[in-house]
Amino acid sequence: MDNSPFISDVPAESAIQAWSAACADAGCPERLDAVPLPLADAVGRVTAEPVWATRSSPVGDVAAMDGIAVLARDTNGASQTTPLRIAPDAYVVVDTGDPMPEGMDAVVMREQVHYVDSDRGREAELMAAVPPYQHVRSIGEDVSAAELLLPEGHRLRPVDVAAAAAAGATELTVRRRPRVAVLPTGDEIVPVGSPPQQGEILDTNSVMLVAQAREAGCEAWATAIVPDDIDQIGATLREAAGQADLVMVVAGSSAGRDDYTARVVAELGVLAVHGVAVRPGHPVVLGAVDATPVIGVPGYPVSAALTFEIFVAPMLAGLEGAAPPHRPMVTARLARKLPSVVGMDDWVRVRLGSVHGQVVASPLPRGAGVLTSLVRADGLLPVPAGVEGHLAGDEVSVQLLRPLPAVERTIVAIGSHDLVIDLTATALRAADPTLTLASTNVGSLGGLVALRDGMCHVAGSHLLDPETGSYTLPYLERLMPDRELAVVRLVHRDQGLLVPPGNPRGIGGLADLPAGDLSYVNRQRGAGTRMLLDQELRRLGADASAINGYAREEPTHLAVAAAVAAGRADCGLGILAAARAFGLDFVPVAREPYDLVLEARTLDDPLLAPLWQLLESSAFHRSIEALGGYGTEETGRRIR
Repeated sequence: MDNSPFISDVPAESAIQAWSAACADAGCPERLDAVPLPLADAVGRVTAEPVWATRSSPVGDVAAMDGIAVLARDTNGASQTTPLRIAPDAYVVVDTGDPMPEGMDAVVMREQVHYVDSDRGREAELMAAVPPYQHVRSIGEDVSAAELLLPEGHRLRPVDVAAAAAAGATELTVRRRPRVAVLPTGDEIVPVGSPPQQGEILDTNSVMLVAQAREAGCEAWATAIVPDDIDQIGATLREAAGQADLVMVVAGSSAGRDDYTARVVAELGVLAVHGVAVRPGHPVVLGAVDATPVIGVPGYPVSAALTFEIFVAPMLAGLEGAAPPHRPMVTARLARKLPSVVGMDDWVRVRLGSVHGQVVASPLPRGAGVLTSLVRADGLLPVPAGVEGHLAGDEVSVQLLRPLPAVERTIVAIGSHDLVIDLTATALRAADPTLTLASTNVGSLGGLVALRDGMCHVAGSHLLDPETGSYTLPYLERLMPDRELAVVRLVHRDQGLLVPPGNPRGIGGLADLPAGDLSYVNRQRGAGTRMLLDQELRRLGADASAINGYAREEPTHLAVAAAVAAGRADCGLGILAAARAFGLDFVPVAREPYDLVLEARTLDDPLLAPLWQLLESSAFHRSIEALGGYGTEETGRRIR
């Protein structure tokens, strides 16, 4: 029997409904069991029944301040200018929380009372009058006996259990924790901690999915990795379904030769959906086995993470009888054009920052396997199935993955890639954990355009102007002639050809590239390194089209170095620090400045003040120089 193809591209909401219906038909429990728990253990759990107050809080009238309890009418006329004395039998000294003495209905604060010894004893001299029930907490002020304190389906917080304790509870009836099993599959998958060989993939998905489930309040575990064998997958799935409230089968959900998840679910239970109109995460499998919900999670990490958020988290909340997770939304301007496939809900991870009072969203790399996009994301931008995408500058709604105050403490840097930018981000965060520098690599020209359009605080640039031989400044006159801009020198850096250790091809410089027998890896259009290459080729009278690999583009110096280190190219133009990071040799080509460009008016922005302080630090200069190929003699100097 062939593996089943996609049943259809089911819209996400319809898929969730179909999954819920299939689970009900398969006898899956609608709710988890209710269990009693001591208050101290109940935080984070969901109430399985209403919580009613069994006593009032406070249980009687109590003093709300330190001072003296009095009868309010005995204080009439007392003030700072006309103090009033009352006899010892007309007051009682009380502390906060003390029961109110019988016959007394107010408290005068301690700082408004002086004591005077007289023939009547120790009199109290009042510096202020008080009305009835001033500074008194009345019986039941917090909660009254028989009052509803918490509804069923409420996820308990520390304040909730404190209130329940005040209302007489010592334990609460809650839903037990959902039990979640993660079942990784694939002949190519190896455990985390193993040195992966060519063609092997570390089982990072299990680590992530188990952690996501635990973060959602579940008891979660991963099974041993199961090879691409339909019988073993089926046996392990059936065993996991007998122990868990929900099973996630990782990988094998597509329609390839070794993708068995849909077939196994169909044979052992009920297959509700195979293929959802969501990107990333298209090949999702939804069904049930032995009265347990089962989901087939795509093997790419971004798809797996999104599948958990869209499908698993709401299902788990439903089992606990709680509201589905909800993230706050924010309106943001899109930093660059974002195409989208019509017919699928597209979920795009973005970096966020606030520039001139407007939140800006910069899309991260969108490959389903780009695990770092999960790490760097500040928000999720949903693009509905009927929308073809958005243009740069469009206002979009973004789900926040980071609190808005943290977004507002983010320096947005867009432009050319450089390792010093990453080093700067690390140093700023170490000095101030509330401060983030978020960088997006779009090339020098793309960074200047983003600055022109108000999409970033600083743009990293090292654009060489072929006519003048100057860097960056001529481009500012062309792109933003009427703007008052500032340019701050970050570093000087060495650019050259990154080659394998020992330079086995004997590459001497750029003049060797057009011969055609060397494979090259390039930077993207608009990158300063690409423009440096083109300028040098023109100077040499060389034909770029003759270079084998000229059209092959990578977005960063490290990506170029990785391609050379992996043997996928003989060389590529990049910085010395990238060569050192990958153990490569280096053929020098040029030494160039790398600058930060910004609006002159933002030089005094308090958000950027820590950046300027850091650039003046001699310790930071030493850490830059330790990377290799950098000069800090002008670091922090304003050159315009």
